Amino acid sequence: MSEELHEKTEEVTGEYAQLAARYKAGEALTDEELDTIADLAVSVLRDLLFYFDAQDSPIDEYDGDEGELILDVTAPDLAVLIGRHGKTLESLQTLFSLLVSRKLGFRYPVAVDVEGYKSRRHDKVISMAHSAASRAVRQHMSVSLPPMSAYERRLVHIALRDNARVDTHSEGSDPERRVVITLR
Repeated sequence: MSEELHEKTEEVTGEYAQLAARYKAGEALTDEELDTIADLAVSVLRDLLFYFDAQDSPIDEYDGDEGELILDVTAPDLAVLIGRHGKTLESLQTLFSLLVSRKLGFRYPVAVDVEGYKSRRHDKVISMAHSAASRAVRQHMSVSLPPMSAYERRLVHIALRDNARVDTHSEGSDPERRVVITLR
């Protein structure tokens, strides 16, 4: 690691050290501190978007259902950021999360979405789960869903956990791991 980069990393860590200590202690963050996290996250995302020639794309910020910060990149022709079946977006999310966590000194939940793809996919997976559960009950047999990411499998398990007529479990190994819905 170059000396300049090392100094910059130490400086950034020092800048957020107090924020990290408060967050790790379970203290509620102020609006100003949340804005600081959001500003850092947007800055990191813009740096990543540069490599896709999309650094000037509008970024909408909003709070998710589980308290996470969601950054939604909105601009035409950003399919390259989503990739086939969301794989590029998933990789972008992983890299983004690592960079933000490294700079903050702690992991704060920040999600990247592109043109609402994750939101639409979330709704589709939940709908698919309920349809498959109905089919399992109606046909008195197990129903296997298509292979999904760990996040999407979790959505299915959560969506059906209160359904008294079915159980869910995952089978297989990545990337072919899938949820199977069985009758109770």
